[in-house]
Amino acid sequence: MPSHEVLGDLLDPAGTVLITVECQQGVVGPAAALPQLAREARESGALANVARLVAAAHAHRVQVVHAVAERRPDGRGASRNARLFRAAARLPVQQLAGTDATRVAPPIEVAEQDLVVRRLHGLSPVQGTDVDALLRNLGCRTLVVTGVSANVAIPNTVFDAVNRGYTVVVPSDAVAGVPADYTPAMIRHTLALVATIATTDEVLDCLRGTATAGAEVRPG
Repeated sequence: MPSHEVLGDLLDPAGTVLITVECQQGVVGPAAALPQLAREARESGALANVARLVAAAHAHRVQVVHAVAERRPDGRGASRNARLFRAAARLPVQQLAGTDATRVAPPIEVAEQDLVVRRLHGLSPVQGTDVDALLRNLGCRTLVVTGVSANVAIPNTVFDAVNRGYTVVVPSDAVAGVPADYTPAMIRHTLALVATIATTDEVLDCLRGTATAGAEVRPG
């Protein structure tokens, strides 16, 4: 794990954005399209840790972006060039725009200042969406990546962000995938090569520390 000083340098609130990936009712909620993934996200504590990180981001003025995957009822514009997409189109729960399935799932709270970015196609919240332009306009240097799944969307998000020049921090206990033992292996052997891996508590401690340091340098 990174030292507190290294992580603290990366998590300057002015240049940090926290992204939640597909933390929506139809993916991690009680009536999700993939019950095994939803169960793992909840029982592992990953979803609760995402909620803790989002709450801290709100408290310490770190911008939050919620990346949501959805599709039109007629399927127009949806990707069909992979087995995953074709299987998803046959699931009993569909991520239809405007339905409960595409709303951010509790216990995560969406604040007025949060940005919600929706995509109709592809595997990544970054490629082919507004996310990159928004991050640049926000002055983002470090992207904190949370959510699901460790199988597909999380590594896609990390790789796309790194390829675009962002530094990435992954709280390892705030992401989930299936089976349960796949997530730590993927983080250790893949994401750790390109991102800074930390825990939720380490990220929270750094955010509190940067806030305290900022308060100490303000004139009385």
